[in-house]
Amino acid sequence: MATMLGLVSFLVLLNSACCGRAQLAGDNRSPITNLQLDSRKRMLTWNYIRNVSQQECMISTPPNSPTMPSFSTTQAPKVREDSTYFCIFRNRVLHRGANLTVRVTCDGAKFQEVLLFANPGREGSGAMNFSCFIYNVRLMNCSWAPGPRAPADVCYRLFWWASLHEDEAECVHYVTDPTGTRVGCHFDELGEPQGMDNYFFLLNGTSSETAIPFLDFVPFEARKIEKYDPPTNIMIAHNTSHHIIRWENPEMRYELSTQVLYYELDIQRPGSASKTNPVLQRGQDSNVYVVPRSAVRPDTTLRLRVRYVHNELWSEWSPTLRLGLPEDFPGALVGVLVAASAVPALVLVCFCKWYSLFPRIPQVKKELTGTLFSPEVSWDEGHRPPNSREPEDILIVEDMS
Repeated sequence: MATMLGLVSFLVLLNSACCGRAQLAGDNRSPITNLQLDSRKRMLTWNYIRNVSQQECMISTPPNSPTMPSFSTTQAPKVREDSTYFCIFRNRVLHRGANLTVRVTCDGAKFQEVLLFANPGREGSGAMNFSCFIYNVRLMNCSWAPGPRAPADVCYRLFWWASLHEDEAECVHYVTDPTGTRVGCHFDELGEPQGMDNYFFLLNGTSSETAIPFLDFVPFEARKIEKYDPPTNIMIAHNTSHHIIRWENPEMRYELSTQVLYYELDIQRPGSASKTNPVLQRGQDSNVYVVPRSAVRPDTTLRLRVRYVHNELWSEWSPTLRLGLPEDFPGALVGVLVAASAVPALVLVCFCKWYSLFPRIPQVKKELTGTLFSPEVSWDEGHRPPNSREPEDILIVEDMS
């Protein structure tokens, strides 16, 4: 009996020890679960099985060049209504691969989980040299080049979206090269601008021969990729000492200060051995540039172009205009003034000559005035006034037959 009781006690103690070790082992497990990455949104999500006191998330991506160190970004996680925690690395790219880490403190112990992300596919088969620009206020073109190791049947697909909260849309109007490979996309309607738009792009590909790595980018700030039309309404005025150049600002998709515009004035003399350095000038509400007359020759030309101050997308050049005046401009001006003053004199001479050749013919007045008759006088006491003639008797003869 004593032996039996001792055996039972031993089993109870053994079970307690095993359960304690199991509970201790369970407490040492990481509280981080369901670590996942949405590569399109660049959103890392996870859940906790226990409460944590401190937390952070981090992304580390390879550098653009092997000689540069890797670049890491750390931020504080946010939580959704369903208790899912997340971090969004919107200004990082994933096509070169990434290490994503979540670090927390739980019950005084530190834990971390790491997610290794790789971009599958044949190296060198993905698209390269991607760029986009907005033009004519509402239109946009994007272009890229096939990778050097891209298979002949590669088919690239471009997706874009303007917000992390909306679905992506695929390009509708692809541009192809002579072999039929897609190398660009044309957007024929961007819609109304929404504040300062940001555009997100994802360029992937398919092939029957191999997987094609995707290409992603940091958000494109729309105002920084707009290519303006050339300056318009260029006017040149002259005076005795200067040439005054004026022009208007181009139409812009976004309401920006004119100070963000950057103009280049190319003033050249054809046939000159040396080229004049371009003139660079910030935009203004009323654009004016003054050139001394001594620096201009009759064959001097002028053209302008414009860009956003924080990009290198120059507009096309404006039509070339003649800036200089003819060398005999002062003499020509005097000639014009002399001719202008001679015209009235010539008109007067012609008028006088015409008047002498065709004198005015007197006309009979319709109404006779009293000056043709003697003024009416009065006789005083039967005497005629002095210097008056004797009255004449008038005999009227009437034919009685």
